[in-house]
Amino acid sequence: MPATVGEEAAHDITGECRLHYPHENNVICSFDGGKLRLIAENNYDPEGLNLMDEFSDTISAYIAELFDGTIRLVGIEKRVD
Repeated sequence: MPATVGEEAAHDITGECRLHYPHENNVICSFDGGKLRLIAENNYDPEGLNLMDEFSDTISAYIAELFDGTIRLVGIEKRVD
C-alpha cells in the first residue's frame, strides 16, 4: 500500500468498522511500514474469521485499487476475566 494513502485508509477503515460493525469493540486500524493492521475485541468470533472477512470488505470498499497484498491473521488473545 502506498504510504501516501495508508494513514487516511486506516482512519477510514476504523470509522467504517465502528459504524457498521457494532459487534466489534475497540476497533483500531493503523498503518505502519506499508501495512494496515486491524485490532478489535469481540465475544463471538474465537477464530477471528468474521473479523478478517469484515476487514476484507472494508479494504475492498475503500482501497481495492491500491491493495495488492494478502490478509492474514496475526494472533488471537483470549481475555481472562
